Amino acid sequence: MISTDRFLATPGSPVSRTRPSGPLSLALTIACTLLLTGSAPLEAAWKAGLAKAVLTPKTDVWLAGYGSRRVATETLHELWMKALALDDGKGHRVVLITSDFQGVPKGMSDRVFQQVKKKFELDRHQIMFTFSHNHCGPRLGEDLIDYYPVEEAQEELVRKYTDRMVTRSVELIGRALADLKPATIHTGQGRATFGVNRRNNREADVPALLAAGKPLVGPVDHTVPVMTVTGKNGSLRAILFGYACHPTTLSFTKWCGDYPGYAQVEIEKNHPGALAMFVNTCGGDQNPLPRRKLELCKKYGHMLAVGVEEALKKQPLRPVTPGLKTAFEYVPLAYQKLVDREMLTKAQKSNNRIERRWAGRLLGKLDNGAKFSPTYPYPVHAWRLGKDTLMIGMGAETVVDFALRFKNEFGPRTWVCGYADDMISYIPSRRVWEEGGYEGGARLYEYGRPAYRWAGDVEKRIATSVHKLVKQVSK
Repeated sequence: MISTDRFLATPGSPVSRTRPSGPLSLALTIACTLLLTGSAPLEAAWKAGLAKAVLTPKTDVWLAGYGSRRVATETLHELWMKALALDDGKGHRVVLITSDFQGVPKGMSDRVFQQVKKKFELDRHQIMFTFSHNHCGPRLGEDLIDYYPVEEAQEELVRKYTDRMVTRSVELIGRALADLKPATIHTGQGRATFGVNRRNNREADVPALLAAGKPLVGPVDHTVPVMTVTGKNGSLRAILFGYACHPTTLSFTKWCGDYPGYAQVEIEKNHPGALAMFVNTCGGDQNPLPRRKLELCKKYGHMLAVGVEEALKKQPLRPVTPGLKTAFEYVPLAYQKLVDREMLTKAQKSNNRIERRWAGRLLGKLDNGAKFSPTYPYPVHAWRLGKDTLMIGMGAETVVDFALRFKNEFGPRTWVCGYADDMISYIPSRRVWEEGGYEGGARLYEYGRPAYRWAGDVEKRIATSVHKLVKQVSK
């Protein structure tokens, strides 16, 4: 059971009543005196705190994604937001949030960060708010705002639900911090193979290719990074795991967490008392294929859970020594060309309903005197845990190239988390940008941005920032 009681560490340890004589005796006496008086620092050790909260809406907030009016008809399993707080015993703390949201918009996460700073004195670099990109979860704030028909009643439901989630997120962080207890941390790695590069394999072709035993093509990341948190008594308290793939197995009108949700349910069933937490790594161009059936969703969740168990059974898992270093910055990602009134007026006649809504909304902004920025503030994190475990956090729908690149550059114990802090858009690598297509082409309007496309140096700007931040946490 996840406690909400704050742990109070008891310094020192029992002192032996048997005393050797001579210089050794003097040295021991001095050491013991320093220890008991607090003049000598105790060996640092991890503390971990955990908390969870149900996200499943009780109102008819539409399901997010796919650009249609979808009202949930039932709940297959609850949607969750979970928090892991870490303290390295040296005065450094971080909180990682995982969630079954489709996307957390900047307007929401900024409110959370501001309140957490005020209530708990945690700075921006100490919090990473991730979301699985689940398409069977609820709408939030201005995320994909132009995807959906404008209905005043629905907008009010979304506004109220988002406000509740801001409050719940802050409370969740507070409960995780209050739950800090001595812990050990270990890492490992498993494997799952259902993620498919959707840019290089047509969905309709995949079943026949698999049946014929023919290889699928395109870059993928089938690794399943795993981190465990174990309590002082040896009990498993949390399992954090990741995978690079869209949670888009399903497109129906039922609340559930898609394959990451089913994986978490299975892992927690296998390990009673432990909290399972999922992070989508860099799955922007990866799909679970074939898909569109509930049995496939459960199958992929099981495959991912098996990948986690594979990592847990590899002995020994690698320990993570106490120590936390964090760095963060916003990278100004440049647009290729800002839209103007002429372009937006033309877009209002588009055959694409999302583009029409977008154009009308931005024209309204121009009418009210707004000026569009030529760049967007893109969030990048670097967390160093212990001596050689690195976590890189990146906003939005990062394609798999980023994970493959940074793991190659910084080593296999690098965990690249996409879908962090802000649901901005697809974030293409240079390769994907040059190829074009859905993830690298002119579709920024779907995310409300004041341009059709990013400039071609997106990867360069992000990689420059990542290398700078990693250098900062490696000193």
